[in-house]
Amino acid sequence: MTKEEYLKDVQTLKKWAYAYYVEDNPIATDEEYDKLYHKVLDYEKSHPEDIVEDSPTQRVGGIVLDSFKKAKHIKPMWSMEDIFDSSELKEWVDRVYKNVGECEFFCEPKFDGASMNLLYENGKLVRAITRGDGVVGEDVTENVKTIRSVPIGIDYKELIEIRGEVVIRKDDFEVINKERLEKGESPFANPRNAAAGSLRQLDTKVTAKRRLVFYPWGIGENSLKEPLLSQRMNFIYSLGFLKPPYSKECKTIKCIEDFYQFLISKRDEIPVMMDGMVIKVDDIILQEKLGYTVKYPRWMVAYKFPAVEKVTKLLDVILQVGRTGVITPVAKIEPINIEGAMVSRATLHNFDEIERLDLKIGDYIIVIRSGDVIPKITKVLKDRRDGDEIEIKRPTNCPVCGSELLDEGTLIKCQNLECPARVVNSIIYFASKGCMNIDGLGEKIVEQLVNEGKIKDILDLYSLKYEDLEGLEGFKEKKINNLLKAIEATKGARLWRLINGLGIEHIGEVGSKALEQKFGLNFVNATYEDLVSIEGFGEEMANSFLEFMRVNRDKVLKLIEIIKPTVEQKQEAKDNPFKDKRVVLTGTMSQSRGEIKAMLEALGAKVSGSVSKKTDFVIYGEDAGSKLTKAKELGVATLTQEQMEEMLQK
Repeated sequence: MTKEEYLKDVQTLKKWAYAYYVEDNPIATDEEYDKLYHKVLDYEKSHPEDIVEDSPTQRVGGIVLDSFKKAKHIKPMWSMEDIFDSSELKEWVDRVYKNVGECEFFCEPKFDGASMNLLYENGKLVRAITRGDGVVGEDVTENVKTIRSVPIGIDYKELIEIRGEVVIRKDDFEVINKERLEKGESPFANPRNAAAGSLRQLDTKVTAKRRLVFYPWGIGENSLKEPLLSQRMNFIYSLGFLKPPYSKECKTIKCIEDFYQFLISKRDEIPVMMDGMVIKVDDIILQEKLGYTVKYPRWMVAYKFPAVEKVTKLLDVILQVGRTGVITPVAKIEPINIEGAMVSRATLHNFDEIERLDLKIGDYIIVIRSGDVIPKITKVLKDRRDGDEIEIKRPTNCPVCGSELLDEGTLIKCQNLECPARVVNSIIYFASKGCMNIDGLGEKIVEQLVNEGKIKDILDLYSLKYEDLEGLEGFKEKKINNLLKAIEATKGARLWRLINGLGIEHIGEVGSKALEQKFGLNFVNATYEDLVSIEGFGEEMANSFLEFMRVNRDKVLKLIEIIKPTVEQKQEAKDNPFKDKRVVLTGTMSQSRGEIKAMLEALGAKVSGSVSKKTDFVIYGEDAGSKLTKAKELGVATLTQEQMEEMLQK
């Protein structure tokens, strides 16, 4: 085989693979594909210098990674607000109309998988990053390259982030679990877990065998000129990406509802697990006008599908003591499979809920679960009772420390500040990955240290010494030193981690970061007016924060003194023509727009993706399109790259 013949055969293989994996319309038999595949593979073994990087043979994996490195998204990957019924849909649409007037919406299925961000530059896939915390994720590029529906190269040279969902088809999921059981391995709970687990395999060959599929649903950093999201997504599909089986542009709430009901009717027919429908404002400029809260875009919402119902039996009610002492009843039920997930527990919220349901141990019940929502008991099948059911009584004593409980009606609380459950849960949360990330301080270790009297609260962690741990069961020299080093390593941690670790009700990671950004170390002195001025902070969050600080102020100040948390300081840019200016980049320039954007942001500019009356400068290169046209229509100042550089030199 000559090199020319090899290149021709590679193109044929790619065409056949695309028809099979993306279009789901095979144009060659398996025998024909395998024969040509091995012919190409034999040539590549003899001529490794000629291998093209997007050859189908390069999709099988083979690289074994030591670990996954962290990588940052150019633009954040936001979470989504959830709605569950027609009244919430109307409320959301009315809110959109109030801010931008009537507009059109782009609707598509919400697949249940692992979110992924693909970065392409000069037409090549250069990085694939998991969603992570929305700002930083894990670099899983080598694994993603094994996914047949992810193009290694695209016919588009600009820098672009293509976001989507990595999923496993239902039938492939069943095959994977069958194989795992045959090997004596535990099966995956659901397709989403299987997809996420497959992406995090250090051996890329394992990932390649899992038949993962990528469906794009959005775009991050980009310089596309189309004014509508639906148009931009059609362009993405044209680059060789999978298109969802259904999507629709809607002008009215009725149209949205009709399409929502249509997708529900196709729920079992579509080969990928769906848990809802995503609704987005279609106009890019209106998206930017609507903006974002601290958690999610105001221009996008997930309309979740109705919960799936199953009948099972209540075996027992377990009492859990939370960080704040609230006693929460949890239903222990006969395990049932709901949409691929084995469910053995369900939430009961409080004892008023138990009384409202007239629930008894031994009852047959209806349990619902929708997407990630915790399973919930909705109905007791009283006609199935046989008289052996046992009444569930309100507790009078703490299940952990035995002290008398305070019964406030809806809430039942343990008032004992030294209750091990309160202490243990607060320390476990403080040490968790999303908070102070103390490696080696897991649930069992915390319970052991509390039970042995070595610690009684978070502050005690920072006074632990080697001799305190020496002699404890399971604590050898290496383990003791590693734990003490991990605790010491938290000193100087980012302030938001400390705030999050305090476990303030209603304030999680996003709220903690907002507090750090707004107040820095002075967050302890924030007033109600200060707090509600933060975008996305509501009355409930503000009151929760103030009540927590009223009770725990001294402890928080002591933690700050010991840990000395750091606040990310944004360096003040020197005076320049672009400081505090809104800038839009368009067209092809002598260096990547990502590099120019980073440079301008370092100068204090706010670089936007769309042109509006508030834009100060549009900087353009060759083949500039609609953004430049719009800038001229609005009277916005326009600059070539050369003019921008001249202004900076002056």
